[in-house]
Amino acid sequence: MREVFNRYLDYLKAERNASWYTLRNYETDLMGTYKRGAGKGFFQFIISKNISDFRTVDKQTVREYLSWLVEQGIDKSSMSRKLSAIRSFYRFLLIEGIIEKSPIPVNTSGRKGERSSLSPKQDKRLPVFLTREEAEQLINTPDTTRPEGKRDRAILELLYASGLRVSEIWQLNLSNLNLDNREIRVLGKGAKERVVLMGIPAAAALKEYIHNGRPRLVLNKRFTDALFLNKRGKRLSMRGIQKQLKHYAETLGLHKSVHPHILRHTFATHMLDGGADLRVVQELLGHADLSTTQIYTHVTKQQAKKVYLTAHPMAQENETLSKTQEKDGSGER
Repeated sequence: MREVFNRYLDYLKAERNASWYTLRNYETDLMGTYKRGAGKGFFQFIISKNISDFRTVDKQTVREYLSWLVEQGIDKSSMSRKLSAIRSFYRFLLIEGIIEKSPIPVNTSGRKGERSSLSPKQDKRLPVFLTREEAEQLINTPDTTRPEGKRDRAILELLYASGLRVSEIWQLNLSNLNLDNREIRVLGKGAKERVVLMGIPAAAALKEYIHNGRPRLVLNKRFTDALFLNKRGKRLSMRGIQKQLKHYAETLGLHKSVHPHILRHTFATHMLDGGADLRVVQELLGHADLSTTQIYTHVTKQQAKKVYLTAHPMAQENETLSKTQEKDGSGER
């Protein structure tokens, strides 16, 4: 099983140009992890069901696995990702001629958006984002008299100014930056490269960190191209970025679960609020499908309605009148 799985990982790298992040997720979802509190991978599950050969897995086995995930309290988005990993693996087995039929319907039409009957229906939740004031306060929280503070200020400025994913921030190198043009070359999902932009404050924070913060974090004057370093002089991990962001949010007393992706949501929402074209935002975020970006238009519409009802005098009068009519029944026709 392991030998075939290693061939599958090689296939993802060579043929699908999958990123390290995707490879890690697929390996965890299929092979599992032995960390305490982590769930079983699909292969661990079928072994526990006395199925020794993945070629004998059928649709019912996959249904049982999904039911087991529900019992473990796994959310729908994680279940969909795990199902996607299983589907991708069995698609590989079909291509290689190892199996003749997949236990999961495989999309062969090339059209996006097709959903298997096994896929859990996703809850449509609007993304949480920060207000302009909250974003500004959060960015100003790090102590910039310290090299770590200069680093964190640059990270926060960059997350808000560019809408980068934490995985994209984590793997940034000095060579990816063009501070004169305020551009960054980014390797996104599926190892697709794109150029993102940043504003003057983000560029200034990066220059301050690179010139006056980063040199104090490089130990033994050892050369490294990694942009963001930890106190040991090594590349700052994604977990490290998440931990620092959580710390600053708690320091500020924000009553929201703040994580790197919330600043990505904030970037997109504020861009559209400011009149940016949806296609431009899609390009900057690195979304393959416009429908992924369109979720932010629902957020901005809600914001527009809220502002209208709060600011326009006639809207306030009509709202009060409507509530009065509901109470006395005079609103019925």
